[in-house]
Amino acid sequence: MKYLFVLIVLIHGIIHLLGFVKAFQLAEVSQLTQHISKPTAVLWLAVAALFLLTALLYMAAKPYWVIIAFVSVLLSQVLIFMAWQDAKFGTIANLIILLVAIVSYGAWQFENSFRRDVAQGFQRNTISESELLTENDLQHLPAPVQKYLRYVGVVGKPKVKNVRIEFSGEMREKGKNWFAFTSQQYNFYDDPERLFFMKARVKGLPTSGYHAYKNGQAGMLIKVLSLFPVVNIQGEELLKAETVTIFNDMCLFAPAALIDPRIQWEAIDDTTTRATFHNRGVSISATLYFNEEGQLINFISDDRYAVADMQRYRFSTPLSNYQMINGYRLGTYGEAIWHYPDGEFAYGKFSLKHVEYNVEEQKK
Repeated sequence: MKYLFVLIVLIHGIIHLLGFVKAFQLAEVSQLTQHISKPTAVLWLAVAALFLLTALLYMAAKPYWVIIAFVSVLLSQVLIFMAWQDAKFGTIANLIILLVAIVSYGAWQFENSFRRDVAQGFQRNTISESELLTENDLQHLPAPVQKYLRYVGVVGKPKVKNVRIEFSGEMREKGKNWFAFTSQQYNFYDDPERLFFMKARVKGLPTSGYHAYKNGQAGMLIKVLSLFPVVNIQGEELLKAETVTIFNDMCLFAPAALIDPRIQWEAIDDTTTRATFHNRGVSISATLYFNEEGQLINFISDDRYAVADMQRYRFSTPLSNYQMINGYRLGTYGEAIWHYPDGEFAYGKFSLKHVEYNVEEQKK
């Protein structure tokens, strides 16, 4: 579809050259029967150049291509009205380009809300010279958590202030088909924040989702075509659910953050421990399961609410496929599972693509 759109833009732009060619009598142009003045012909040439620029910027994934597209379509339609009898079918191409530009502009604006929040997160959570995490920092933790942190390789490395994570995977709602997604997120830990932005195609339609956990509030906004909200949720239930989620991220993808004093630990046995995470008056609990090697293999909490009905169900994230990423041994495949009364339902499959700690600015 991307290349088809570029082809439409290029052909539409080339057609505009005919007005210039006819006015300056550079060749016979039988398709245009109406008179075109030379000043107007220069505008036809300029619009052709603008459509070429639109195609180039679109291919280069420059978000401001939409501005050039809007100007190109506006000027093109003025020229079409001036030569309506010959050029009226050019309106169809203009409508296609306009619709794609509107959707792209909506996506750009929606993602910009995420980027603005990330920028503010960096302002609130400054990165200074980070001290190293030592064995002394582990002493208050239950034995299986200590073993896990040593296995991951956090000892002797900087304490974690923030993390940037990229995923690919699949999601679904109950009774519906899987859809593929990619995501990027930034988590901050001085003043806990989780900013998660997802891109997907649902039933062939571009769909974006933004989960924001910050300033003691949580919100989830999902838009089809980045224009039409299909989910827009806030409230205490979501705040508690997202508190579970940010703690889940700490356990699975930022283990060095588990020395945080806001976590209370309860030892159970050699491979199991219970944790309670407190943040801004909200407390959630989870049970962590480890294998004998020291790997975290599951996270289970009864404090998360399902978005579909805002009811609380058991939530688990089994984790596997540990690999070395950026100097740390991390689980790279996980699932998100609801334990409904009628049985388990996996609604998410996550493959870890990249993780980076203590980043100083957001990725362009």
